[in-house]
Amino acid sequence: MNINDLIIKHYLRNVMFVTGTAYAGKSTMVKMLAEKYGLIHCGENYDCIPDGILNPEQYPSLCYFQTMKDWQEFVNRVPEDYEKWIFTNMQEIAEFEIAFLIHISKSQKVIVDTNIPIDILHKIADYHQVAVMLSPQSMSVEHFFDRNDPDKVFIKQQIMKAENPKKTMENYSECIARINSKEHYDELANSGFFTIVRKDTLTDTKLETLEILAKHFGLTN
Repeated sequence: MNINDLIIKHYLRNVMFVTGTAYAGKSTMVKMLAEKYGLIHCGENYDCIPDGILNPEQYPSLCYFQTMKDWQEFVNRVPEDYEKWIFTNMQEIAEFEIAFLIHISKSQKVIVDTNIPIDILHKIADYHQVAVMLSPQSMSVEHFFDRNDPDKVFIKQQIMKAENPKKTMENYSECIARINSKEHYDELANSGFFTIVRKDTLTDTKLETLEILAKHFGLTN
């Protein structure tokens, strides 16, 4: 069954989408906007997939962690395979995310840190519902392991367990660089959606950015 995009757009009218590259401030802005304006907060990698619904035949990328040999396979994949996996994941999870957002946004506004592909966002959301946040590619690579969130700590531990940790770290860094390549950056930058580019990494501009996004999303008078 296919559902008309206009119907989906209607039921997503209470949702604001923030997308973009790593280290652009997406997670911080989504959290701050939710807190200040009383929005439902869907942070990075939030859980929108019901238990028991995934199978490797239909969703191979989403099921990768169930089918991979071990974590050394994961951290040592060639960058081309890693890049393909990331973007296939985005495609596979989009339908779950859209269905979940329709469900929770019936009577309250929602803000989501999303990886829904740009081409899909164009079909299901209006200009005022989407903000693209960008940062330089070098930032995503150089500072990837700076955050002490559990996922990144675990991945770094697995890299350190490799037969050649230095080589594995270089390979994994190239994987991160591939998904933040100029090609993917340009796709976001030229999407036609409202865009904020993070250039100053030293000055704290969170409140200024918050005000800009709030105005864009129509949260202020």
